[in-house]
Amino acid sequence: MVDDREDVFSKAVRAGKRTYFFDVKSTRGRDLYLTITESKKHTHEDGTATYDKHKIFLYKEDFDKFVDGLRDAIDEIDRLRANGDYGRPEDLGPPSNSDGGGTNPYTDVNFEDLDRKDI
Repeated sequence: MVDDREDVFSKAVRAGKRTYFFDVKSTRGRDLYLTITESKKHTHEDGTATYDKHKIFLYKEDFDKFVDGLRDAIDEIDRLRANGDYGRPEDLGPPSNSDGGGTNPYTDVNFEDLDRKDI
């Protein structure tokens, strides 16, 4: 039996100790689905590392509803920031993560690819 499933698109977004993976895949029947994986690195005292991973599968029949919900949530975040109820990331100072890296988990995540119609 031939396995004709394939990876169509992959995007990794690094944000401090977390990495988010957006993977568009194709089923044997040529339907698309998206997996979103959060991977968080834990470094142990002996120098070894382990990763906690959480994965969401998003199927074609849910794409539009998911994007609408995400867009609504982002719009609400923008509204709350604009009226001063909550600070914007640049107003919060350096991130409070403990990895010492120069990344800011509030600004380094980019969700533009989720709104693309060509994937």
